[in-house]
Amino acid sequence: MNSKKLLVISGPSGSGKSTVAKKILERYPEFEFSVSSTTREKRSNEINGKDYYFINIENFKEEAERGEFIEYEEVYDGVFYGTSKKEISRIFNDNKIPLLDIDVKGALSIKRIYGSTAYLVFIHPGSIQTLRERLIKRNTDLLNVIEKRLAKAEFELSFTDSFDSVVKNDNELEVCLDEIQNLLNNVLLK
Repeated sequence: MNSKKLLVISGPSGSGKSTVAKKILERYPEFEFSVSSTTREKRSNEINGKDYYFINIENFKEEAERGEFIEYEEVYDGVFYGTSKKEISRIFNDNKIPLLDIDVKGALSIKRIYGSTAYLVFIHPGSIQTLRERLIKRNTDLLNVIEKRLAKAEFELSFTDSFDSVVKNDNELEVCLDEIQNLLNNVLLK
């Protein structure tokens, strides 16, 4: 594997990982967002090729069989997410650090493949109740989907010890971002 660095931001759905990733990209030109592929439906505010590559299940499975993903997971029944080898190569070729915003299982797969080259940050929501309130306020999912996400979040929280750093984001986004900035400056970018 390439000896260049990768930064992986992970955590339960609604933990704020996408917000944190966007702020890192705004503040640090060294990073470039790694756009994941997914089979889930596109939300109204999302752009294909910018937020995700939205593809159908058949195409996703064909790409997986051809070995085109570094990692992929069926995150929810019939909903796959994956990190394309081409996407990571493209970012490395641009002499940038790939910034991945992916689920917990995907993050752990990246760590197995890249080892210490990949720096994993878990965004911790503080509590399941905080997460529930955020997911409801986000207003992008039905209540039954939110309950599935919360059940999955409880499982994902059990993997925090497998991450290089755990940063709390319990409604204090600026505190969370300050901690991330310190991590980047003192660990990843030094």
